[in-house]
Formats: sequence, C-alpha cells, structure tokens
Amino acid sequence: MANVQKQVLDFEKPIVEIERRIAELREFSLNEDLEIHKEIERLESKAQRLRKDIYSKLTRWQRVQLARHPERPFTLDYIERMITDFVELHGDRNYRDDPSIVAGIGKLDNRPVAIVGHQKGRNTKEKLYRNFGMPQPEGYRKALRVMHLAAKFNRPIISLVDTPGAYPGIGAEERGQAEAIARNLFEMSHLPVPIIIVIIGEGASGGALGIGVGDRILMMENTWYSVITPEGCASILYHDASKAELAAEAMKVAANDLVEMNLVDRIIEEPVGGAHADYDKAAAILKKVLNEELDKLMEIPRKQLVNMRIEKFGAMGEWKEG
Repeated sequence: MANVQKQVLDFEKPIVEIERRIAELREFSLNEDLEIHKEIERLESKAQRLRKDIYSKLTRWQRVQLARHPERPFTLDYIERMITDFVELHGDRNYRDDPSIVAGIGKLDNRPVAIVGHQKGRNTKEKLYRNFGMPQPEGYRKALRVMHLAAKFNRPIISLVDTPGAYPGIGAEERGQAEAIARNLFEMSHLPVPIIIVIIGEGASGGALGIGVGDRILMMENTWYSVITPEGCASILYHDASKAELAAEAMKVAANDLVEMNLVDRIIEEPVGGAHADYDKAAAILKKVLNEELDKLMEIPRKQLVNMRIEKFGAMGEWKEG
C-alpha cells in the first residue's frame, strides 16, 4: 500500500478509538510485562463486532465516501495481485498516452486476458500525473486499441471502473471527448469476446460508461454508479452542492439499488471494513468472481454473446411508446 496519511471517516471513528486503545495496551504490556492479554482480547472482539455492525448498515452516502477513500485499492493494485505476466501498453496511436487509464495484457490464473481500468493517484504528484482518474479522449482510444487487440487474439476483456468522470477541459473537448466515448460504446457492444465490467470505486457518468459496456456488470460492495456525482446532482436539484448526501439517497447510487433496477448483475463482497482494509483479500475475492463469470461466458458462442450484450443494454430503463 502506498504511504499516505490515514484518513478516518466519521462513522469509522468509534472503531479507530478502540484500535488506538488496543495499541496502547499492547505497548504497555510489552514495556511493563503486565498480564493484560484478556483485556486486549475483549477489546479486539468488541472492535470486530462494532466493525461488522457499522459496515452492515452503511447509508448510500457513506458508501460514496468509501468508494472515494484515498487508501482504497486502484486498478494497478488489483492488477498486481490478480494478473501475472502483465504488460502495460501505452498511447492511442494518434495523439499521446493518457495515464488516467491503464491498459494491457496478462494472465488471470493462466487464462490470457486484456485488462483496462481507470487509475487515480495517492499523493499530489500521482494525482496530477493520473489527472485524478479523469480520462481524456486519448485514454478511451488507448483502451479501445487494447480491446481490439484482445478481440483479434480471442482474449476476454476485464474493465475496472473508478472515475469521478471524464475530463471536462477545453482541450479534451477539442480533441473529441464525446466522440471518443461514443465510439467506445458502439465498439464495445460489438466486440466478439467476453467483457466483464467491475465498478471498483466511483462510477460517474460517461467517464465510467466509456469503458463500461460488457456482458456482465459487477459492483464491489462499497462503490457507487450514476449518471452524475451526488454533488453535481445536488447543485442542479437543490442549488447547493453541500446537499450531496441528500442527493445520493434520492439517486439510489449504491450497488443493491442498481441490482434491483437490473442495471448491475452482481455485487462483489468486500473485506469487513472495506476494500482498503485488506488489499490482498479484496483482490482474492474479485479474482474468484472474475474466474466464475469468465468460465460461464467463454462457453457462449461469440455471435450469441454479442446479441445478448446488445439486448441487455437495450432493455435497460423504462419507457412508453406514444
């Protein structure tokens, strides 16, 4: 894990206070050679129960906060733990490379795959380099180049989504931001290989959807997915971005909401305390789920797979013909 200052969310403070007390007792016991192991065990048990209780009752806004947690694992953290023989590919063969999207090839338990994903930064230098996980047109074009390579060599595609949105700068618009995202939507709907989309953090707007069309849409437990950020929604509906918590509840951005609306297929369990609490366990859970889903998808004839994908997205939403 990167060396970053630990951030404690408001609802995590009771747990942190108990952990602080446990650390003090351990140090005291070590220095003074006192028998206080039973008290330590009692506090550890209490912390575990409290952690389970708190994380089983999170609000939608609290899940948004966890999805944005600076210590949460990013795409490269999962690649490091799940993918062997990974080779990152750079550039869109048109303008430049975009570090906010990682793309490459490797193996998932000896199964050749292509993997793309948004990448954020942890410290100021990394955040600026990765543009805060907000891709520009060349990022989407790079991702599509790798996905076409996967289709050519019959490799399934894994896409890890974690972005506050596509970069809204003037330069990005001048270079065709909307066209790049729209092109990806069209091309991904027709690629003749299995595609699995996983929301690993934030899934905001077209920035997420630009690498988000697939056969299976999965969300990790403490993530969110919506057409706009809660702050953006609050600014429009309530003329006050500080009402983001209210907006998050109204928007129904959590994984269980999206499963109920048939927009997401499956929720991926996270370690107790969130994915940032245990990178290795979070990656192991995700890896297991990916293998399960790929085993099923690889059995489907390619033409049928594409037709099912198109039908899947065509059936989303509700409408009436006049």
